[in-house]
Amino acid sequence: MSLRIGLDEIEALALRILIGAGASRAQAMPVARSIRLAERDGVRSHGLMYLPIYAEHLACGKVIGSAEPQLAQPRPGAVTVDAAHGFAHPAVDLGLPVLIEAARTCGIAAMTLHRSYNCGILGHHAERIAEAGLVGLCFTHAPASIAPPGGRVPVIGTNPFALAVPDGVGGARFVLDQSASVVAKSEVILRARRGEAIPEGWALDADGAPTTDPDKALKGSMLPAGGTKGFGMGLLVEVLASALAGAVASREASPFSGPVGGPPGTGQCFIALDPAAFAAGFTDRMAGLVAAIEAQPGARLPGARRQAARARTMRDGVEVDGDLAQRLGVQQN
Repeated sequence: MSLRIGLDEIEALALRILIGAGASRAQAMPVARSIRLAERDGVRSHGLMYLPIYAEHLACGKVIGSAEPQLAQPRPGAVTVDAAHGFAHPAVDLGLPVLIEAARTCGIAAMTLHRSYNCGILGHHAERIAEAGLVGLCFTHAPASIAPPGGRVPVIGTNPFALAVPDGVGGARFVLDQSASVVAKSEVILRARRGEAIPEGWALDADGAPTTDPDKALKGSMLPAGGTKGFGMGLLVEVLASALAGAVASREASPFSGPVGGPPGTGQCFIALDPAAFAAGFTDRMAGLVAAIEAQPGARLPGARRQAARARTMRDGVEVDGDLAQRLGVQQN
């Protein structure tokens, strides 16, 4: 039996569990908020479902609950943050205001994070940049789960990227958030826990054969979206979020699920651009592009489903699976 709870309760629950598992309040608060936002947007794989994993990783030392991220600005348009093997979210919170100010000063600026961890929904970070009136382009790599075309051994992660465009009035006109794989690996993990098959075309087993068994898929390779082009996109992310950031390579990072291995030590790269530094009329041109898309019957902007889920959640609250609610100690009021 499922339960319906509000976003405030979700955030408070997440904060309580994270602190109880060993996170400092400074580490736990941004993560609890990210869980709230994931549930708000209907992205359950990054919401409460991930909370037990976060708690497990605090307990086993994959995440250092007392970590204090350190920021440096070696050049006017370059910001670096050492997440110190804590959660990525507080490190992002530390660096983002400096990145935004640097982009306003220089026209463009970049921030990299290293000794980091899973940063949750990448599009939410890009959206914050857009809300500051800047174009946000964000990259994060992950433990290896995609083999190169023709190969069987994973060398890059699902490696998402996100693009958020400002609307000129303090919001995001749209947010594009996608991974290099056909589907996020968390979706396969979710189905493995539920004992459900995955669709064909999502993954290969360890022998390189197509599989609909999520457990075999997790031991094999995710398939890149668009074949070789998807792998190329993932390679781009690997260069920026891993190599450029000075982070552990995807093929050497410990998994984001399970207690095996130490801190993953992965990285992120965020780029912010001030449209005013390049050409006048950016907002109008974007409005025209969006109108051309939305005018076509059946067409929708990237992120439209999340926006619709956001509206439903704000109205109706969040429905939590009964088994998950029991695991988290949530009780029906």
